[in-house]
Amino acid sequence: MKVLIVGSGGREHAIAWKVSKSPKADKIYCAPGNAGIAEFAECVEIGAMEFDRLADFAEEKKIDLTVIGMDDPLVGGVVDVFESRGLRVFGPRKCAAVLEGSKAFSKDLMKKYHIPTAAYEVFDDAGEALQYLKTAPMPTVLKADGLALGKGVLICQNREEAEAGVREIMTDKKFGAAGNKIVIEEFMTGREVSVLSFVDGETIRIMTSSQDHKRAMDGDQGLNTGGMGTFSPSPFYTDEVDAFCREHIYQATVDAMRAEGRAFKGIIFFGLMLTEQGPKVLEYNARFGDPETQVVLPRMKNDIVEVFEACVDGTLDKIELAFEDNAAVCVVLASDGYPVKYEKGFAIRGLEAFQGKEGRYAFHAGTKFGAHGDIVTNGGRVLGITALGSDLKEARANAYEAAEWVDFENKYMRHDIGKAIDEAYIN
Repeated sequence: MKVLIVGSGGREHAIAWKVSKSPKADKIYCAPGNAGIAEFAECVEIGAMEFDRLADFAEEKKIDLTVIGMDDPLVGGVVDVFESRGLRVFGPRKCAAVLEGSKAFSKDLMKKYHIPTAAYEVFDDAGEALQYLKTAPMPTVLKADGLALGKGVLICQNREEAEAGVREIMTDKKFGAAGNKIVIEEFMTGREVSVLSFVDGETIRIMTSSQDHKRAMDGDQGLNTGGMGTFSPSPFYTDEVDAFCREHIYQATVDAMRAEGRAFKGIIFFGLMLTEQGPKVLEYNARFGDPETQVVLPRMKNDIVEVFEACVDGTLDKIELAFEDNAAVCVVLASDGYPVKYEKGFAIRGLEAFQGKEGRYAFHAGTKFGAHGDIVTNGGRVLGITALGSDLKEARANAYEAAEWVDFENKYMRHDIGKAIDEAYIN
């Protein structure tokens, strides 16, 4: 069968790599793709938000299944466009992708269906938000309602920071239209865990746990980014946590969406906080996380195309997900200055070191082919270096070793990805 993947980052590279291992996939396309994805797929120059062009391409090439990797096209309704033409597509419709597209919607859904989450208030007027902050407990969390590339969340330690944050989001429009509405949320403390799941509208199948590192610099300093690294599984995601989430969060979310007439098919990403009161939902995403995908898919035993098709067809209840009894760590190699200002176009050296190395992967996030056919940097996050190991410590050592195999002019990375691994062993 022919498969089209929509997107251009490390997540889509990991998906393309996994699809290439399926005996069902004869030909893979990716729009627009990147230099790394080109190893597994034919990249086509169509943007992820060009819905009609994507659907035209799928019709012309007789694509059997399209997989949407990114949040923007899902929230924008690309799945609806494909389905209106009778094309098979993996991902939630626009009415279901709102689970990620509007934080106010997701918070209201959780409140209505008693899904554990932080206390919150929603405002579409900056003056009212500032008035509320006068009596709100500190620290507090401000969230732009819409999509903001994973950066629309501000943690404010005091009232002055919070007031400045409201003006930044709602008045100065730092995140554009995403800040037309704001969620002001109780600050929760605890361990963060990410859990990805496949959903077919009714049935949910949980993948292995992971944990990412959002801050740009070591010690969780610096600005929020799209993710500087991740590891899987989380040692803090215990059997007790899993049992609680399955009963009170996972299936409850799928049932709530169906009850609202927004049946969800695709990926639900659960961002969880393990608080003293129990697990609570920090956020939902309506697609694979990035870079969580880069550590989860290398551990998954299943044929991913079969799982995609089961979600589309509503037969996920017949699938049991299976994961290797090992661990994976991903270290992101970024361009120095990310996420604010950085140069690109630098030649990347050493990628050939990964050829034939089982359990070591260089997933391309921001790369392209240069003028001379070489591969050059083309983004803030350039590569996700993933390595497997028998346990988390071995996987981390392998990932950092592999991170030294490649080099480019302004290469930059965190050196403490997976620092919680040591804390888990101490405790």
